[in-house]
Order: sequence, then C-alpha cells, then structure tokens
Amino acid sequence: MSSGHEIGIREFSVADISSALELWSKTDGLGLNESDTLEALDRFLQRNVGLSAVATSGDGRLIGAVLCGHDGRRGTIHHLAVTEDCRRQGVAKRLLEHCLSRLQQAQIPRCNIFLYESNAEGMRFWEHNGWDVATTWTTVQKRIG
Repeated sequence: MSSGHEIGIREFSVADISSALELWSKTDGLGLNESDTLEALDRFLQRNVGLSAVATSGDGRLIGAVLCGHDGRRGTIHHLAVTEDCRRQGVAKRLLEHCLSRLQQAQIPRCNIFLYESNAEGMRFWEHNGWDVATTWTTVQKRIG
C-alpha cells in the first residue's frame, strides 16, 4: 500500500472479528487458541468496550487489528497485527496509541503484552516503541476445562 492511501483507525466491533481472525491466522509469530473463537472474542469486546481497535484502508479493507483489555489494575495487549503490505507505515503504532490512550482514560497505569520468545520481528517492534522485557517475574498458566 502506498503512503498516499488514507488509513483509518476505529474501535474494534463484533463485525470485525472474522476479518481479524483471518489476519491473525496469517501473521507469523502470532498464535491463536481456544480463546480466539467468535464467541470468546465477542465476550472480550463486550467486557472491554472501546479499548480494542482496527485499521482500515481507504477502500474499507481491514489492514490491522489489536485487542486490548484491563482488569482494573493493568492493561493487556493481544494480537497486534498489520497486513504485510501495510507494515512500516505507522499503522501498528497508531493502533497501539489507540489502546494506550483508552487505558489512560480508564486510569490504568501500566500495560503488559504476551510475546512468543521466537517472535524476533515482534520483539523489535515492541522494543522500538519503548517496551521493556520484564525480568523480575514470569508467567505461570493453567488451562481450565
């Protein structure tokens, strides 16, 4: 996509879920699991109204998506992705700015992301945008059900 095309950022809606799932499934370094069904993502968006965002091209094509939520104490970013033809144009940064500004409005003081250790491109993006690797704690997880 050339830099002359208009890119819009707007709130992620239920109608965007299928297109976002398609984008995420094609994005290297991004893993989908049982939490990424239409129903689960609908619940996530309803619980975190206005925090998640999508980017669209001038013709309305979804070119980026990110999920954002919080638990009242800290925010979490999930599945930030941009189509390959639209990368390095500031789209991901604009999606991230949407999320962080909404978290700030909700008085959430910090935000976390989960990143696969093998996702070198993702790590470069996050470090370039001022994020640090947490070395004082680790994530412990249990699947339920």
